[in-house]
Amino acid sequence: DLKKTMTDGNKLVSFDEWGPEKILQVYDPVTKTRGFVVIDNTALGPGKGGIRMTPSVSVTEVRRLARAMSWKSSISGVPFGGAKGGIIMNKDVPKETQMAAFAEAMKIVSPPLWVAAPDVNTNEKLMKVFAETNGSNKSCTGKPADMGGLPHELGSTGFGVCHAVLVALEFKCVDVKGTTVAIEGFGNVGTFAMKFLQEKGAKIIAVSDSKGVIFNEDGLDYEKLKKVKQEKRSVIHYGQGKVLKNAEIFGLDVDVLIPAAMPDVIHADNYDKVKAKFIVPGANICMIPEIEKKLWDKGIVIVPDFVANMGGLVSSYVEYIGGDADEMFKQVEERTRSATL
Repeated sequence: DLKKTMTDGNKLVSFDEWGPEKILQVYDPVTKTRGFVVIDNTALGPGKGGIRMTPSVSVTEVRRLARAMSWKSSISGVPFGGAKGGIIMNKDVPKETQMAAFAEAMKIVSPPLWVAAPDVNTNEKLMKVFAETNGSNKSCTGKPADMGGLPHELGSTGFGVCHAVLVALEFKCVDVKGTTVAIEGFGNVGTFAMKFLQEKGAKIIAVSDSKGVIFNEDGLDYEKLKKVKQEKRSVIHYGQGKVLKNAEIFGLDVDVLIPAAMPDVIHADNYDKVKAKFIVPGANICMIPEIEKKLWDKGIVIVPDFVANMGGLVSSYVEYIGGDADEMFKQVEERTRSATL
C-alpha cells in the first residue's frame, strides 16, 4: 500500500504512487514569511505551478492543486510535471518582501525541480521579484515582457477556457451565439473568459467578485464591466441589473457556469441548486470528484478543470522555450481544443 500521510496542522496530507515527491515548508524570521511548495510529480519534467498568496492557504490545498497540475501537464502534452506554491499572506508585510524571502528559501528546488508562476494574488511584478531573487529567469514564468516573459495579463487562461466552452457546446450541438453564461470571479481568468466568449457571441448575464454578483438577463457589456471594476473596485456597481449574494450565482438558470475563483465552491450544500447545462472551470478543484459525479449523473456536461484552464500552463511553456504571444495563443487554442475533445 503506497498511501501515506503527513500532518498539515490538524489535517492529513495524503501520498500515493504519483506523489507528492517533495513538500517544503519555510519560515523567514526576519520578514515573518511563511510558505510552502508541493512538488507532486516530475516524471515528465520539472514541476510546474503558480504561487498563491492568501491568508488561509494550506499545504493540503496546495497539494491538491499540485496534483491538478500533474494531470494538466500530462494531458496538455507539455514537458512539465506538477507543483504548486503557497505563501500565507501577512497584510502587515509588503507582498514584494514576502515574495523575495520565499524565493530565497526556494532556491534549493527552483528551477531544477520547480518552475513557478503567478496565481491568486500574485502577478508579473512579483514574478520579476522571484526571478531576480532566484538569479535565474528559468525559475518562473509569467514574468514581465521586458524579461522575456509572457505575462498572464495577456489572458491565456481565459482564452483557453473560452475554447473549452466552445468545444463543449459543439459536443452537444449548441450554438455559442446567445448562449447564456455566468462567471464566478472577475480576476484574470474570469475577465478574459468573458472578453473572448462575448466576442464569440455568448451572452454573459452574471459575473461575481468578492463583493457580490451582478445579474442582468439582457447581458452585461465587457468593456463597461471592466471599467466599473477598475474605477469602483467591484462589479456590483455596474448600475444595470440586480445585485445578488455570491452564493446565488451557482443556482442561476444559465447554459454555462464558469467557476473562476477559489477551490471547492460547488459542494455538498449547494450542488443540488446548480441549473447550468455545462460547467467549465476556470479555477482548479472547484469541486471534489464525488460532487462532480453527482452533477454528471444529472446530465450536466463538465469539462475537467485540468483541461478547461490549461491555457496558463501552455502559455508558461511557450514562454519557457522563448516563444512569443502569437505562438502562445496558437498553442493554447490547439492544445485546449484537442484535450477537451
